[in-house]
Amino acid sequence: MRILITNDDGITAPGLAVLETIAADLAGPRGEVWIVAPAFEQSGVAHCINYVQPTMMTELEPRRFAAEGSPADCVLIAVHDVMKDNPPDLVLSGVNRGNNSAENTLYSGTIGGAMEAALQGFPAIALSQYFGPANRDLQDPFDPSIVHGADALRRILKAAPIEDVDYPLFYNVNFPPVAAADVKGVRLAPQGRRPGVVFGTEARVSPAGRRFSWIKGGDQQVKASAGSDAALNLEGYISVTPMRADLTAHDVIDTLSGINT
Repeated sequence: MRILITNDDGITAPGLAVLETIAADLAGPRGEVWIVAPAFEQSGVAHCINYVQPTMMTELEPRRFAAEGSPADCVLIAVHDVMKDNPPDLVLSGVNRGNNSAENTLYSGTIGGAMEAALQGFPAIALSQYFGPANRDLQDPFDPSIVHGADALRRILKAAPIEDVDYPLFYNVNFPPVAAADVKGVRLAPQGRRPGVVFGTEARVSPAGRRFSWIKGGDQQVKASAGSDAALNLEGYISVTPMRADLTAHDVIDTLSGINT
């Protein structure tokens, strides 16, 4: 198996090294792991692409490239340039430092990389490691991802349906904020929402008198609706959420039919 990996934390991020290990396990001794990842951190860029200027790419070593762009840029560069003659069988994005459950999903560059891969026609999975009091101070807070990552992905790949649709499936996997030994299992889950949790800003004035705003997130330990990704993560489960890039609110199409003329 030939696997492409990317992330949004940058090519030097510890989570990318974790994903390299997971990908090597999946690829097997005869497989290949290719890396095209952002040269600098790109957290929070969602599915953005560098559409108005060129993206510089540097080959650091065989099969390892750094690109000065977003995770979606990295996927585009990989499949249309670096790997165009030998395309990947699977694209993995992560392992993100912090969860991409619930509302975080909408902002995530990790998700953006997997989404772009799916739009390009490749099987794709995003992986993120939830942080919390039970794993934040472990020697390696990515412990659940390292121990359970390859098995979780094999389960997804074995169960994934074969599709011929406009917006193919991709998968969002979040590892819980516990030690690997305390992981309870793998559960399918819808995307949740943490009640009252939104991004906000905090204003600061520099010594030069200029005003700046820092973007800050909300409490990640807030309980979400039962059975949702964030709720299951806080209960110690690995969540798997099947997703599509189609943003249509299909549930209200019939309700809004009066708009038609």
